[in-house]
Amino acid sequence: MKFKKHNRNQNLEKSSFNTTRDERAKDDVKAKKHLGQHFLTDLSIAKQIVDALTQHEGYNHVLEIGPGMGVLTQYLKDDTRFTTHAIDVDFESITYLKNHFPTLEKNILYGDFLQMDLGLITNNKPFAVIGNFPYNISTEILFKVLDNRNMIPEVVGMFQKEVAERVAAKPGSKTYGITSVLLQAFYTIEYLFTVHENVFNPPPKVKSGVIRLTRNNTQTLNCSESFFKTVVKTAFNQRRKMLSNSLKPYITDEIKTHEVFNLRPEQLSVEQFVELTNMLEEAKS
Repeated sequence: MKFKKHNRNQNLEKSSFNTTRDERAKDDVKAKKHLGQHFLTDLSIAKQIVDALTQHEGYNHVLEIGPGMGVLTQYLKDDTRFTTHAIDVDFESITYLKNHFPTLEKNILYGDFLQMDLGLITNNKPFAVIGNFPYNISTEILFKVLDNRNMIPEVVGMFQKEVAERVAAKPGSKTYGITSVLLQAFYTIEYLFTVHENVFNPPPKVKSGVIRLTRNNTQTLNCSESFFKTVVKTAFNQRRKMLSNSLKPYITDEIKTHEVFNLRPEQLSVEQFVELTNMLEEAKS
């Protein structure tokens, strides 16, 4: 496993996690804007997020992304259902976590989730993903999950509210789009609750939303997955137009009168996009 180089001179004063806020302020991690860090301060919300893990499909490992100062980690480490792992690109956070959670030291990883071979974390055993995700890479995290879907049966995460709503949106909604379709092809997605700005340090300029993704029974799509992605992205890139216009390059004379082309992309379910993909594939052949 490759880890990024870090400045070995960085160190933080050790203290107990249970000390007072004033005492802990000496070694608190400074939120870094370029990493999109907004540290959750409300412990009841942190507990709600951890409790939202259902252990779907019986996984025994959970990976926290961007743990910061461990507001979720403190509840994860005490959950006997699974072994906790944490990964962060901020070395200051890594040092803080190792100081405050010494029992997890071997499972606290300094690295980039987006670049990592995830099979190395749990020796290819299934694991859940959880976190107060950095807003600037939250969609990338979800697509990394999608690429590793057979290893990740469940995700519980906090996102910018707009992103959370988009991912969980249903057909017919104005927010239903590319991420909705691609993720819902393999996951059941639930919008759990909204989190307000004032429970973060520093407070973000937007509200947040917590969602849960649970792996569904779809192992493979009944169509070309690569062409499915192309059809979905092409359709939604001109979402105000009917499919007869947005998908015109793929429509042949034999199928152009089909009623589906009189619809707009947000009107189609995942299953209908699969059927549409097969129709266009056959026409192309």
